[in-house]
Amino acid sequence: MWFKSVVLFKDQDYDKLRKEAQSSGQLFTDPTFPANEASIGGNAAGIEWKRPKDIAENPSLFVDGVTCSDLNQGELGNCWFVAACSCLATNKEIWRKVIPNHKDQEWDPEKPEKYAGIYYFRFWRFGEWTDVVIDDLLPTRNGDLVYAHSKDRNEFWSALLEKAYAKLYGSYESLDGGELAEALEDFTGGVSEPLNLVDLKVGIEEEARNDLYKVMRKAMDNHAMMAAAIPSATKEEQEEVMDMGLVKGHAYGITAVKRIALEGTGIFNMFNKEKIAMIRLRNPWGGTEWKGAFSDESEEWKKIDKESREKIGLTFDDDGEFWMNFEDYCKHFTNMSICRVINTSLFSFQTTWTEACMHGEWVTPHFSGGCVNNKETFLKNPQYVFDVDDNDDECLFQLTQKCGRGGEGIEKTTIGFSIMKVEYNRKYRVHQMQRITKSSAFKNSRGIFLRHTLDKGRYVIVACTFEPNVKAKHLLRVYTTGTSHAHALVKDKPSEKTLSCLPWFAYPSVVTRVTIIRARDLEKQDTIGGADPYCQISCEGHHYKTSTIKDTVNPEWNSSYIFYRRNHRSKPIEIEIWNSNALKNTFMGRQVIPASTEETDKIYEMTLLERENSKDKTSKAVPGKIFLQITTSTNLELL
Repeated sequence: MWFKSVVLFKDQDYDKLRKEAQSSGQLFTDPTFPANEASIGGNAAGIEWKRPKDIAENPSLFVDGVTCSDLNQGELGNCWFVAACSCLATNKEIWRKVIPNHKDQEWDPEKPEKYAGIYYFRFWRFGEWTDVVIDDLLPTRNGDLVYAHSKDRNEFWSALLEKAYAKLYGSYESLDGGELAEALEDFTGGVSEPLNLVDLKVGIEEEARNDLYKVMRKAMDNHAMMAAAIPSATKEEQEEVMDMGLVKGHAYGITAVKRIALEGTGIFNMFNKEKIAMIRLRNPWGGTEWKGAFSDESEEWKKIDKESREKIGLTFDDDGEFWMNFEDYCKHFTNMSICRVINTSLFSFQTTWTEACMHGEWVTPHFSGGCVNNKETFLKNPQYVFDVDDNDDECLFQLTQKCGRGGEGIEKTTIGFSIMKVEYNRKYRVHQMQRITKSSAFKNSRGIFLRHTLDKGRYVIVACTFEPNVKAKHLLRVYTTGTSHAHALVKDKPSEKTLSCLPWFAYPSVVTRVTIIRARDLEKQDTIGGADPYCQISCEGHHYKTSTIKDTVNPEWNSSYIFYRRNHRSKPIEIEIWNSNALKNTFMGRQVIPASTEETDKIYEMTLLERENSKDKTSKAVPGKIFLQITTSTNLELL
């Protein structure tokens, strides 16, 4: 993920601009994001733009590394961004990508001539990593930084990162009231999964709570970034401090999830340890903290042994960071977001995913049909096909629209998607509704996430806006554990070939869909009275095989295939049933689908036959029947 090409925001090349500034002896001043009211995005009264050297005695990008305590929110209502920065600070690999070449960008007091007043940061933006160049002029009031700042007056990485993000999205004010999931994705290129803790019932059901803890613990181990919030129901509730010290409308970064040993569980009790699930959070405002069990200096900390307290670095500073019992966390917080940095490396002990990224566009009148409620136009949307190699395969999906902040002024619209299981060999767009396996939620949000387990087969994702006739661009990302072969379906039917006048290049005259439903009463193949049957279906040189169903003479397949046929009368579709063996597969029976030009979902119950006699072209019946559903039409865009 990290090694894809990088886009230069505003076509500004950091290395080139830095060399020019160094050669001129003048500190860099950014003409694309000037120190004026437009860059603030609102009232700039009393604001004076200053460089770090005019704010602090010994300015540095970092002071003693990057930590959560470096972050303090300023006057902007962007705790979502600052909370995401808190998460960023806990992951060295990620912050080094967001702040590239950090050592080279650092102040060097021994070589002051090297400093040019220019920085750059890297963000993920609509499928591309984007380098954003800024100068070091920062908004101040009475000599103090107005917006995000570090607890140490000499440290400036958080203020500079916020400025680069504000430039990416147009102004500082554009960061007021954003979404936490967006910032997490912009830092990582990962996929954010929003979770409603009330809907999950984690506050009242122990099993659900334990499941969530496992998910969060695994996510933390895999370097995911997480944050939580208690949304305010009204504007008046925004910033309301609740009885237990939590603040409504604030995003809290989650910096640790672990079980901690209780007092008295030392070496003599090492096989009977009692551990309590705990979570550490940080309020980027600082100061206001949790007042319940395990709050700073509470009696509950006396239950934790000294070794555990030292291991987790327990302090009681008034810095906005605090621990909670996991059960209290589940009862008091209502929303959270997990941003997974998807591992696509083949050289890893973690789960490895195959990633497919597909850009698309909703365009009227042919590719903006609205959600499934619009039955006549739903399939007139962008369609994407992908394969799942194994049963019970967990897949991740993320649909992102280009909109809102930094989206060229385009307003967000309500988006979502539906997944249909289709024929195993489908190559062209779907024209007839098929069974929807799963649909995402539909939200007026930049991104929609879905995690779902699918069985082996081929699927089509229909990406859509909720209302029809909406124009917008989108990015669909699909993650599977096997190769998905994901791509957009563009063509409605086969293209005519130049030599279509020749028989072997003739254009198809009919389309046929065959669903192999089941077989009944097949001949027993082993001593214990079972079989391991599979089907092979053949049509005009194309051959496909169903999955093998173990230990049965009454297999259920429900596998569909679609064929665009040139010679449907002279070259029928043939189906054979075979028994799977370790040494040699054995033939069990066959059938031929009768020629037809028009039939819709017709059910066939057909007795199996032996192989055709080469002399008299006859076939005798063998044990078993096969059940098929067949649709055939001369309209190649029917299915």
